[in-house]
Amino acid sequence: MSLNQRFPLADAIEVDELVEELRAEPVGGRLRVGDPRVVEFLTKFARKLLVPATARRFPELASLGFFLRKGEIAKALKTLSTLETSGDALRFPRGLVFHVPPANVDTIFVYSWALSALAGNHNVVRVSSRSAGAAETVLAALNAALSEVDADTAAAITATQRMVTYDRSDAISGALSVAADLRVIWGGDASVAALRKYPLAPHARDLTFPDRSSFAVASVRGWRNASDAERRGAAEGFYNDSYWFDQAACSSPRAVFWVGDEDGAREAGQEFRKLLAEVLAAKQHVTEPAMAVQKRVSAYGAAVDGLVDGIEFQGNGIATLELADPAVLPREWLGAGTFGNARVDTLSDLVPIVLRKDQTVGQFGFTKEELTEFVTELAGRGVDRVVPFGSALTFSAIWDGYDLLTEFSRLVTVQV
Repeated sequence: MSLNQRFPLADAIEVDELVEELRAEPVGGRLRVGDPRVVEFLTKFARKLLVPATARRFPELASLGFFLRKGEIAKALKTLSTLETSGDALRFPRGLVFHVPPANVDTIFVYSWALSALAGNHNVVRVSSRSAGAAETVLAALNAALSEVDADTAAAITATQRMVTYDRSDAISGALSVAADLRVIWGGDASVAALRKYPLAPHARDLTFPDRSSFAVASVRGWRNASDAERRGAAEGFYNDSYWFDQAACSSPRAVFWVGDEDGAREAGQEFRKLLAEVLAAKQHVTEPAMAVQKRVSAYGAAVDGLVDGIEFQGNGIATLELADPAVLPREWLGAGTFGNARVDTLSDLVPIVLRKDQTVGQFGFTKEELTEFVTELAGRGVDRVVPFGSALTFSAIWDGYDLLTEFSRLVTVQV
């Protein structure tokens, strides 16, 4: 039952030995919430990701690098005080955290791990053997950063943080699960169900991120009032939201709803898609043949099922499906660059069709008051975040309705 150690880079290790090492107290003392050794390492790692050549090749890593800058870390930790405001509660790490991230979003495991490490936990992350590209760059940057921090910091990180790969194994996943104080499962309903068959210790629990879907809303009035630069910015932001992970991220929009009058919605939608096509051309976006086929299969399948009234392909990059009814908005992945399109009179018209699995609403052209009224009307039945076009993939310490730093830590009360 051996695992390949990708970070820190080391020889393969047996699962029992790995658990024993992670349970031990590191030289220099146990980690605490906001431990300076973790902060030093993460800021060194962030600088590696913000190197221009890396950021240009993998823009999503630049976002990760900004998230882990020292100033951003300080802001995140400010929400957690070692001594809680009540005056009688102390915050501590949970212990050993086992992370199981998805394979289709190469960087999510770093956000999950980094916040858990900031909370002072010892961590083991199973990195998918199918991960490539950005994930490999992340692992290389982590190992490079480890070689540049001081000896005490390097020793603490090496002793408490591990990223591993292993072939599917009931024995390994079971051993890591029963050893964990918290298990974090990303990747969808099937992943959650598969991991839950491995029991946890009685005191431990799961933090799960099952299948989610997202959509976008655009105000016809807001589009009319926007400048040319703002409209181009909306198209570029939407491109980032949709194409970075081939639209496979849970927060990438699967449909666009235009809110307003019919003629205005048609004109705004046509201009928006024209601008989006120009962004794809400027980015030299390439749609692989298999993806182009997938989009057509999905589009024609939706037409056969009576879900769409019309289909428009703009080259291989954009497929627009005119939904027969807003209620049939696609929540499954149809292929990168495939979007349902519909019009509604008001945001309130979307409230009845929102489900608990709906996560992110990308928005353009609305006021804060309009969006707050929409979310209030939803009353928690769905939607965890509303963000401007271009921010759907921007990770936050609050995700899927969880305050992650809080979830990764525990409180001990002291009263006299």
